[in-house]
This record gives sequence, structure tokens and C-alpha cells, in this order.
Amino acid sequence: MATNISTEQALTKKVWNLATTLAGQGIGFTDYITQLTYLLFLKMDAENTELFGEDSAIPEGYQWTDLNSLDGMELVEQYEATLKLLSEQDNLIGTIYTKAQNKIDKPVYLKKVITMIDEEQWLIMDGDVKGAIYEGILEKNGQDKKSGAGQYFTPRPLIQAMVDCVNPQIGETVCDPACGTGGFLLTAYDYMKDQSENKEKRDFLRNKALHGVDNTPLVVTLASMNLYLHGVGTDRSPIACEDSLEKEPSTLVDVILANPPFGTRPAGSVEINRPDFYVETKNNQLNFLQHMMLMLKTGGRAAVVLPDNVLFEAGAGETIRKRLLQDFNLHTVLRLPTGIFYAQGVKANVLFFTKGEPTKDIWFYDYRTDVKHTLATNKLERHHLDDFVACYQSGNINNRTETYNAETNPQGRWRKYSIDEIIARDKTSLDITWIKQGGEADDRSLAELMADIKDKSQTISAAVAELEKLLANIEED
Repeated sequence: MATNISTEQALTKKVWNLATTLAGQGIGFTDYITQLTYLLFLKMDAENTELFGEDSAIPEGYQWTDLNSLDGMELVEQYEATLKLLSEQDNLIGTIYTKAQNKIDKPVYLKKVITMIDEEQWLIMDGDVKGAIYEGILEKNGQDKKSGAGQYFTPRPLIQAMVDCVNPQIGETVCDPACGTGGFLLTAYDYMKDQSENKEKRDFLRNKALHGVDNTPLVVTLASMNLYLHGVGTDRSPIACEDSLEKEPSTLVDVILANPPFGTRPAGSVEINRPDFYVETKNNQLNFLQHMMLMLKTGGRAAVVLPDNVLFEAGAGETIRKRLLQDFNLHTVLRLPTGIFYAQGVKANVLFFTKGEPTKDIWFYDYRTDVKHTLATNKLERHHLDDFVACYQSGNINNRTETYNAETNPQGRWRKYSIDEIIARDKTSLDITWIKQGGEADDRSLAELMADIKDKSQTISAAVAELEKLLANIEED
């Protein structure tokens, strides 16, 4: 095990040191990792041929040896021709090379990456080690503010806690309709892989159980490779490059784990016009929530990270919340603190719900009030959520006990509200806080304060714009 850890750390350092060198030449971390992915797949295909006598999955003339023997502009031209050809392939190869382009146009630096990859034997490396190396690189990239990759990255301790609560079982299907680099799917896979020795169940888990969707080609490449290195989707990637919101779900699933993108839809996106949706809205998060509600099988379970506005927004938000309470058991809401995401000042929650029965009680866990996390000095770790997971009682959610007591423990973080109490609230709001803050001082960073101000100003601007539209349609007497 120690050897594995040392190998993992040494290789991660080696890969990242080269990233730093290339960054000095204007090659961004994300571009570097993407090229690393393309080249690593070619190298592992070559190893599969050399070590195990398997036929290459790569067409002749475009394999690793065809690249490795070249230098100068010949190398760049061969590499670009390889990417073009492989992006047109089917199955796993076509997914990994989705819209592949060369971002290292200087031959000397392209050769450096190829040489580094060629020095290692990746295929025979322990799956957990090479998977961990790749995950480590993705996480480092998520931390790099310049790359903007943090938007694709959910803190792994939060993912682990969500998976522990939802308790996916081998034989079930798991989907993330906004999968980023595949963190939720991989954690679910790791959770399920040792549950059975049955070959059919294990094959199902590796090849059919997991489904991910993302609309960014680069991210689809990274997620597909991430899963592949962990031994998942070795024939066909479980990740599809498409916009989840554009069409009705083609299949229903047992489990949904997701952190859909916050903010508005990207420029150039297709307008959402889904006849199956409960209500029409331009709110991206509300549309993702609707989509996921419709994706679940009866009895299916979901754990979804959503921003505060989903809990209190009027109009479409209230309509969707009422439908959620009517047709689903929204049994748990985890209130998250700021300072745990790479994006500053994000206020979010995890909603846990099951399809097929109405909500009777909602249990709230306030892990926000007087909780201070920062990425630098007090990073969220899995143990920080131990109390929540224990309160959740995954094995028997009917056996829960409040830690809140009006008389003896008014600061208790675990509190139950009946459906009648929720329905009686203005706009059926789920934005509930009962714990008194320890002090009046606001110890948010300047960046967090500015992000909060910006968020509020955008909300106000959007509301004013809508009001102006309404007023324009009203004729004065």
C-alpha cells in the first residue's frame, strides 16, 4: 500500500511539474490535462498490444509508436492528424477524443509530454493508483482559478457523504445529468464495487450501471478517461456529450447524484421547451430539478446540490416545490456553508428525495450557521459531515431523532418540520434557519462579500427587467 501511495504521489508531482513548465509557455492547465488524456490513451493502447498481445484499438499509422518516433513539425502534424481521425471513431475512442484539438503547437513541448508518458507503464499500474493520479490532477486543476475548472468540481468529501446517505446498491442504475469530471459516478462505483462477487453484477456495474451527461466536450473527455482509468466503461464510455435539458429522459434510473451548474444557461444554448416539465422557467437550476424528478423510477432516490434560490423562489419555484412535496418524499435538506466550493460565496443545499410517496416530514440539518470553511485554512473534510451522516440514518430513516430541542438544545442542528408547517410558510419556502448566530460580526472574506453583493444585484436587476416588461404591456387609462 505504501508503494502505491509513493508511486501515486511521485507521479502526480511529475505530471504537475510539467504542467507548471508548460504554463510558463502559455499552455493552460486544462489544455495540458486534455492533451495528456489523448496521449495517455494512445500509450495504454500500445501497452495492451505489447504486454498482452491484444489487437490495437487505434487504426494503423496513428498509434503510439507512430508518434513517439517523430520530432519537430512532423510530430505536430502526425499528432493533429491522429486527433482528427480518432474524433471520428465510435465507442469509447470517439467519446474520449470528442472534438479533439491540439493545444501544444510547439514540437519541443509536445515531445516533453510524450517522453514523460513513455517513461511509465500505465496499464499494469494498479487501477486505484492510476485513477487516483488522474483524480489528483483534476482536483489540482479545479483549484487553479485561472483555468475556471472549479465549476466542474464538487468537493469530494461532500460527494462521499451524499453517496453514504443514498446508499446505492450493486444492480441499481446511477445517473448524473451534469456529471463534470465524473466525481459522483466514480464515488458511487467505489461504494458498490465490493458489494458482490457475482460476475454478472460486477460486469453490469462496470459497463451498464453508470450514466453521465455533460454538454462540454472537454469535460466529457476528462470524465470518460477518469472512469476508464478506474476500470469503468472500457468498451463504451458511460458519458454522453449532450445537453440534458433539451429532451425528455430516454430511460428512468434508480439513483441520481448531481450538482447541476449554477447560474444561467451558457450563451448559444437551445431554449428549453419541454412539454413534460411541470412549469416553464428560465431558471437553470429549477429546470435541472424538474428533469431529475422526471428521470427517477418510482422508489428511486436522489441527492442533489442546489442553490438557495431553489428553496424560496416564487412563481415557478413554488410550483415545483409543491409538486416535489406532493409526488416525492423530500425527507432531508442539508444546509451547506460557504467556503467549500471553488466558486466564492456560493450558498447551496443538498436535497434528498424519493419518488412515489408524498412528503410527511422534512428533516433539516443546518451545517451553515456559525460554520466556517475556507479552501486554504479549513478545507471541508469527510469527518466534518460525520454527524450529519449519523443523524441521516441511511439504514432506517424512520428511526431519526432530533438534536434540536426548544428548551434544552435550541442550537441543535438536526430538526424536523411537518408538511403542514412547510405548506403554511409563505411561498412554501424551504429556506429555514433556527439557530442563532454566535455573534453579529460578519467574518466573510472580501471576495465572498463581493460575490454575495453581485449575486443579489443580479437578482434585483432580473426582477426589475421582468417588471419593466410587464409594465410595458399595461396600457395607461
